[in-house]
Amino acid sequence: MYSMFRSARLKLTLFYLAILFGLSLALTISFRVLAEYEYAQNSRAQYGLVQRLLLRYPWDTTDPDFPSIKPEVAFGSIQDQQHEKVREQLNQDLMLINMLALLVGGMLSYWFAGRTLRPIEEAHEAQTRFAADASHELRTPLASMKVENEVFLRQKEFTHDEAREQIQSNLEEVQRLEQLANNLLALAQYDQVALDSQPESAKQIVEEAINQVAVKIKERNASMKIDVVDRNIRAHRNSFVQLLTILLDNALKYGPQSGEVKITGQKQGNSYIFRITDQGPGIAAEDLPHIFERLYRGDKARSTKTGGYGLGLALARQIAEANNADIVATNAKKGGACFEIRAELTK
Repeated sequence: MYSMFRSARLKLTLFYLAILFGLSLALTISFRVLAEYEYAQNSRAQYGLVQRLLLRYPWDTTDPDFPSIKPEVAFGSIQDQQHEKVREQLNQDLMLINMLALLVGGMLSYWFAGRTLRPIEEAHEAQTRFAADASHELRTPLASMKVENEVFLRQKEFTHDEAREQIQSNLEEVQRLEQLANNLLALAQYDQVALDSQPESAKQIVEEAINQVAVKIKERNASMKIDVVDRNIRAHRNSFVQLLTILLDNALKYGPQSGEVKITGQKQGNSYIFRITDQGPGIAAEDLPHIFERLYRGDKARSTKTGGYGLGLALARQIAEANNADIVATNAKKGGACFEIRAELTK
């Protein structure tokens, strides 16, 4: 892959350099033609001045102290010599300028080619990494089901309860695969679909999101602390509810059993800020820059335990961007992760 992008960079550099050389050549030719024209105009003006002076002060060719050559011929010869010297000097100067332009232009072209290809290279690397990680995540539950079923089928006899347990295990893996597939489809959807935003009540969006995680709140025996000032924000209602649901589910998942999740919402300037904070261990400093990347999981052991695929926060960022909102992850001062969403207020 590196050699492919290096080759592309060199080709793009040559393309930029060809454009630069063409412009430099065009400017050089234009400057030379203009210089020749100006010099010819000045020469004609000087020759006309000499002729007018000779008419006023005739040249005495009989005087032995003066040369016998006609003055206009002598002046023309001097002009031709000067013209040749000026032309040679102009050619040398223009050649030097073009060489410097090619040298500097080559370095700049190589730099600009790198900057031009960098987003493509990063996107290609991300796509390759995403495909590799996704295939790995898909293989894991499939391999688990295959091994379990093979071991189960080697048994000569099994009870009804054992069969039910095996089917239940398979269903759990199928549900995980279904969740992964749904998240991948959702990511693709928010990549391509433009959302229709309109004024929505921040408080009602929060209430709907909390209802979505009500079962998880009960399972975790968690408490919710809500401090939301109602304002109208510009958002696509269903997707924004899904965004908050993802963050609330994440807070419940990684927070302690019987812990507290705090969600606040308030106006700040021309924006409306949502904050969701948990009482968990927080996010490691090395993971913060990558926390919204697809299929990235900082604590692999904990993510496996909770059944996560590393797509939830990537989907959250995608939804936030689709709603023209910003999302950032930090660690709260008193511990725990804090996710902040900055949405647009409506009048």
